Amino acid sequence: MKPQVDQLELIKSDFRNFLYIAWKHLALPPPTPIQYDIAEYLQNGPKRLIIQAFRGVGKSWITSAFVVWKLLCDPQLKFLVVSASKQRADDFSTFTKRIINEMPILQHLKAREDQRNSNVAFDVAPSRASHAPTVKSIGITGQIVGSRAHIIIADDVEVLSNALTQVMRDKLGEVVKEFDAVVMPKVGRIVYLGTPQVEESLYAGLQNRGYECRIWPSQMPSDKLKEFYGPRLAPFINTLKKGIGEPTDPLRFDSLDLSEREASYGKSGFALQFMLDTSGEDDQRYPLKLSDLLVIPLDTVQGPGRVQYAKDKLMDLPAVGLTGDYFYQPFEVSNDYYDYTGAAMHIDPSGRGSDETGYVVTKVLNGKIFVLAVGGLKGGYDKRTLNELAKIALAHKVNVVEIEANFGDGMYTEIFKPVLFKYHQCHIEEIKHSKQKEARIIDVLEPIMNQHRLVIDLDEAKKDYEENKEAPRRQLFYQMTRLTRDKGSLQYDDRVDVLAMGVNYWVEQMAADENLAYKDRQEYELEENIRSFMAHVDKSYEDENVWVKV
Repeated sequence: MKPQVDQLELIKSDFRNFLYIAWKHLALPPPTPIQYDIAEYLQNGPKRLIIQAFRGVGKSWITSAFVVWKLLCDPQLKFLVVSASKQRADDFSTFTKRIINEMPILQHLKAREDQRNSNVAFDVAPSRASHAPTVKSIGITGQIVGSRAHIIIADDVEVLSNALTQVMRDKLGEVVKEFDAVVMPKVGRIVYLGTPQVEESLYAGLQNRGYECRIWPSQMPSDKLKEFYGPRLAPFINTLKKGIGEPTDPLRFDSLDLSEREASYGKSGFALQFMLDTSGEDDQRYPLKLSDLLVIPLDTVQGPGRVQYAKDKLMDLPAVGLTGDYFYQPFEVSNDYYDYTGAAMHIDPSGRGSDETGYVVTKVLNGKIFVLAVGGLKGGYDKRTLNELAKIALAHKVNVVEIEANFGDGMYTEIFKPVLFKYHQCHIEEIKHSKQKEARIIDVLEPIMNQHRLVIDLDEAKKDYEENKEAPRRQLFYQMTRLTRDKGSLQYDDRVDVLAMGVNYWVEQMAADENLAYKDRQEYELEENIRSFMAHVDKSYEDENVWVKV
């Protein structure tokens, strides 16, 4: 018996020992050095801590095992598990319960028949009777007040769907303040697990409220990034004898795997999810701002003669930009309306799979570009998608349809032509791009937006947000405000790409019109000079309708 007692005491003395045997029992690979380092921080870290580790490192599973180890050491402890969704919180507590039920050394912790024993709220056998279960899971929008716990596990409480706008972020920040009313005084701990979803992450604000943060990136950071991390970078990372960009945990993700994930997530998404980099560097990195747009209700046939820009916040439209970036309504919209002088539709076809076919309808009047329709449709060549695009072209009576020739050697255009002409007769052609996409989009949109010449229909802006609540990265204005010049900076860029196509069409048209007007002006001035000269030479030259007196 003595060796068994000694082994148990060894397990209780160091969580890493328990983690090893738990992983072995679950037939998982042995914990990696980074996983052991996270385990050590969980055991010996402060009362208020944030674990920011790259996506896929297993921080939730490690912490679930930590809950079990703490109960092994003290079965009277109470835990509250909170996640963005109740399902995720329930998954955490279910895995915790599974460890207890399956490991032989934990059988004494299994709930008795007279105790709570559901996957979302359960007791351990040695625990004394209490209103609070040993482990309870709840979603962040659930009833937190009224619960009691020695340790709160906040597992990915920040997700894109609740951190997309400043209003959402402010609300989330207020909700998590309730943790201080729930956790036991003096002895309580609050542990946050997560990866930042936005540059203005909740976790940054928590650090200003006394939380200690520790960061484990997936790759060795540059000196500049180390400077940004500061003391938050896990000391273990600095002990690794690796070059910049090499994997910090090659047993989890090697260089090839990380490269593939960067291509999938996009550079900005990878920076957040795998490098925990919320620096944003500076304003120049994200040049396209919501605040440079004009958002008003638009008519499909006529536009206002004058739209005057002013920084008057449009509060009833969720702003998904970075902190401090809002939509603005104009200072003045004239009462005189005129027919648009041109209407165009642009299409960026998708292939197969999850990609969408992006489209935009733009119109022009008095030097401003008006966005009347913008969005994405599932499918590429299927009849439903083609018919829907043709109906949009008809509804807006576009003069031209331009299609990006990104694949198929013109096949998409040829397939679409008969469908389009069935509904609406107009010019249709393909366009090709040779410039790097991200730079091309920014170079087209930034100057037009900076001049406040891009006007968005209010209903379209609302639709873009509402229809893509569950997939925020599909939203036009999310893509717009997160786009950088880095190749592959976004996971999805279909909507901002097709918008740039539409704007570029009118920029080129405006430039052509301007050149033509300049040429006409030159010819007019030359004609006037000749007339003046002839009148000077021949005083009888007075007839403006002839060149030479006869």
